[in-house]
Amino acid sequence: MKSKRVGIIGFPLSHTLSPAMHNAAFAALGLDDWEYTAMAVPPDIPRHAVEEPRRHGFIGLNVTIPFKEVVMRYVRPDDKARAVGAVNTIDFRTNIGTNTDVDGFLQDLQAHAVPLQEARVLVLGAGGAARAAVYGVWQQGAQVAVVNRTPQRAHDMLAQLALSAGLQGAQVLTLADALAWQPTLVVNCTSVGMYPDTDASPWENDVPFPSGVTVYDMVYRPRVTRLMRQAEAAGGRAVGGLGMLVRQGALAFTLWTGQPAPLDVMFAAVERALG
Repeated sequence: MKSKRVGIIGFPLSHTLSPAMHNAAFAALGLDDWEYTAMAVPPDIPRHAVEEPRRHGFIGLNVTIPFKEVVMRYVRPDDKARAVGAVNTIDFRTNIGTNTDVDGFLQDLQAHAVPLQEARVLVLGAGGAARAAVYGVWQQGAQVAVVNRTPQRAHDMLAQLALSAGLQGAQVLTLADALAWQPTLVVNCTSVGMYPDTDASPWENDVPFPSGVTVYDMVYRPRVTRLMRQAEAAGGRAVGGLGMLVRQGALAFTLWTGQPAPLDVMFAAVERALG
C-alpha cells in the first residue's frame, strides 16, 4: 500500500476519470509513494465519507456529487469555498476545504476563448458545480440567470451567494423565459446526459434551442453529449467538460503535492480512459 493516499468521494462514481488522471501524474513526476482511489459512498452518510479516509491517513480528498455542499460542516472552508458555498478539495493536513472548480472552469473557458465580460450566461442546475459557475462568471462581469428543475432551490442558491459573495443581479428563469432572455453562453452544471444515461438532456424537447449560442457542458463522459449536439444543430458552439475536469484536478494535485501538475500527462490519461 502506498504511503501517501488521496482520493475522491461521491455517489455514483462509475463515471470518474480522476484516478486515471492523478495516478498518471504521480507516475510522470516519480511520486511513486502517492496513490489516488475512488470511494463511492451512499449519500446519506456524508460524515462517514469524510471521516473514514481521514482516520485511515489520507492526505486529502476530491469531493463530487452529492457531497460538495454538505462536507462544508466537517472541514474549515477557505474564503473561496465559503463564498461559493461548496467544497470540492480537502487537505487533511490543515483540515481546509477549498473549491478548485471555480478556477478550473474559468481557466478552461479562457483556453477555449469564451468571453465572459458582459456575456449573458444561463446556468442549468443549482448544486455545488452551479454555485462555482455562477460565482465565477459573475466575478468576470457576466450577467447570470439560473434554470433548475426545482426553482426554489435556485432561489436559495442565489440568496446564499448574495450573502456569502455579494452576488447581485442574478435571476431564476424557466427554460422558456431563458430563451427570451437570449443567453450567449449556456452552462450545464447538472449530471443530466452523463454516462450511462447518454440520451438525456437538461434542455427539454418542447423548448426551442437558442440559435448561435455557446454551450459549456460540465459533463465529460460522453465526450459529446446530447445537449452539445442540440447546440451545434442550432448553429452554436459546444465545449465539453473534460478540460474543466483536468484543470480543477491539476489545482488539487498541486495543493496536495506542492508540485506543478503535468497538464499534458493528465489530459492524455483522461483521453486514454475515455477510449
